[in-house]
Amino acid sequence: MKYTLPTRRHRRLFGALALSAAAALTLSACGGGDGGTGEPGASASGGGGGEEVAVTLITKTSTNPFFIAMQQGAEEAGKANNVSITTAAGKEDGDETTQIAAIEAAVARGDQGILITPATDGVNPAIEQARTAGLYVIALDTPPDPPDVVDITFATDNFKAGELIGKWAAATMDGQKANIALLDLFNDKVASVDYNRDQGFLTGMGIDVKDKTKNGDEEPTGKYTGGKGGDYQIFCNEPTNGAPDQGKTAMETCLAKSKDINLVYTINEPSATGAAEALEAAGIKDAVIVSVDGGCDPGITSVKSGVIGATSQQYPLDMAKLGVEAIAKKVRENVDPQVTEGLDFYDTGVKLVTDKPVDGVESIDTTEAESLCWGKK
Repeated sequence: MKYTLPTRRHRRLFGALALSAAAALTLSACGGGDGGTGEPGASASGGGGGEEVAVTLITKTSTNPFFIAMQQGAEEAGKANNVSITTAAGKEDGDETTQIAAIEAAVARGDQGILITPATDGVNPAIEQARTAGLYVIALDTPPDPPDVVDITFATDNFKAGELIGKWAAATMDGQKANIALLDLFNDKVASVDYNRDQGFLTGMGIDVKDKTKNGDEEPTGKYTGGKGGDYQIFCNEPTNGAPDQGKTAMETCLAKSKDINLVYTINEPSATGAAEALEAAGIKDAVIVSVDGGCDPGITSVKSGVIGATSQQYPLDMAKLGVEAIAKKVRENVDPQVTEGLDFYDTGVKLVTDKPVDGVESIDTTEAESLCWGKK
């Protein structure tokens, strides 16, 4: 979509007429002093040059360290680039309603841009309405489907992130049968981050996936070809909503089907810690857990302690900083950011983290990962 950005005054008038009710909606804030009202929480000062630009950052939740780090990155970039940042978040992973309200409020307020980690594709119509109103919309972390719902996405290659932990897991199995539990994000919603990580993991294992945009349609038994190769059996695909308590519940459900599970894929590290708790309670000590995110805690600390065997590290601060800078440049200079060659998004990078490296899979250890991780306490 190509257009000339309207003035902030014009957008405010448009929003007031089209979405006047949205301004009254209460948003779930992820900090920065907005108190949940959608008022700017981090006002820029001094840096950047040019007129102040107004941007809303909308994350999936306000509690996951990943999204807290993303807010931090946005606020730091806001101060450096004379961009005021308003923050809002869903009440839980998958909360489309609150995200839609935040999008509508950004339009009504007259913001010039939105950074969003889409809860699901259910927010797509609201994003499209915001772009029609003249806002520049960038997705962070989770590319929407289709990708051109937003102007551009800054994200980890989530399929690659899954593939890295899959290759590591296959090599670590060392030819033994892989009895697999897949702890996903949802089972009632579709999000690209969910299927990309899951399907990437299976592909890395050397397990054939029928549809890379759908979880759970692969053969439940067969051969994996990664590492030395061997037999596999998938016992479950359970949702965790990315939370520790639901990760524990999901793992308990899987263990009710089989106590022989020895390889656990998890959508993120909070769910991995819940899974580990369930495994410990069941007396299972040798199951290998792999995950994605790479935050300081519970991510890298869990790899260092051996709770998680390997994780793929992402860089949410970079996603947010690049997003803020891109919107500021678009507003002031009408310059569009570009996707990474060969991809339909801008790749912000990923690294496999483990203290048990395997041949043929590049990785970094927890000491190096600690210097790169986010959410330090």
